[in-house]
Amino acid sequence: MKKFLVFLIASLMVFVVAACGSNGATSGEGEKNDTKQESEELTIKHQLGETKVKKNPEKVVVFDFGALDTLDKLGVEVAGVPKDNLPSYLKDKYSGDKYENVGGLKEPDFEKISSIEPDLIIISGRQSEVYEEFEKIAPTIFMGVDTTKYLESFHENVKTLGKIFGKEEEAEKELAAIDESIKKLKEKAEASGKNALVILANEGKVSAYGPKSRFGLIHDEFGIKAVDENIEVSTHGQSISFEYIVEKNPDYLFVVDRGAVVGGQSSAKQTVENELVKKTNAYKNGNIVYLDPNYWYLSGGGLISVAEMVKEVDNAIQ
Repeated sequence: MKKFLVFLIASLMVFVVAACGSNGATSGEGEKNDTKQESEELTIKHQLGETKVKKNPEKVVVFDFGALDTLDKLGVEVAGVPKDNLPSYLKDKYSGDKYENVGGLKEPDFEKISSIEPDLIIISGRQSEVYEEFEKIAPTIFMGVDTTKYLESFHENVKTLGKIFGKEEEAEKELAAIDESIKKLKEKAEASGKNALVILANEGKVSAYGPKSRFGLIHDEFGIKAVDENIEVSTHGQSISFEYIVEKNPDYLFVVDRGAVVGGQSSAKQTVENELVKKTNAYKNGNIVYLDPNYWYLSGGGLISVAEMVKEVDNAIQ
């Protein structure tokens, strides 16, 4: 009997040790999976190079307002933004004390950025010349839109942000909705048979933008025929005279007022609606359209801004 009891106790001890060993292995495996998830890195290819980015970075500094409004739409928080230049539709939220002020679009505060110790910095064209300075502080990716292929580039940027922050499904859903609205606008625009000219008004002067340019998506993606297919493609547009506008005589004249968001004073209407421009079909038919520069000039390329840009043009087309 004693031998039987000794045997029984020994067997139970072996079972308990084995069970503990099994639980320990499972726990260790879970910890490894958690660690792997936390330390997972993505290699992001962008216009300025390749950057290794940790998935779900916690501290993010954003200089591109299109990227900022995409993150806002996807429910992703950030740590710092350039408060000196915030577009109106983002100002109420991001001018608050919760977010650090990292300077201006053209004058980043590198000392402030460094003090945040960000896990990721997102920039675009206005900061591209100092990309290497950002890289010294933290992994930096370029999220500016390639205007020669606007929608494709916009899609890539949104999907990249969705991947980095684990918001792939939400990103796809928002993109699908925008694609549908653009499809309807394009059908409407092409059916109208009307043409258009897009201009930037700045301190009494005007410059024109055609296909594949900064504001060229009106032609390339929204389907409104350009009144002039040979406008020079450049960041600042092709300098034109008011005589040129009369000569081309567009059905629609889309105006982006730079002064309204840079100098704080809107002078586009006084500049554009002069005696010469009043001779055009655009003026005669009430088709001079003042686009919101917060979306078109300061921002663009984001889930919020692109959706609003589509709405503005759609509301203008008859």
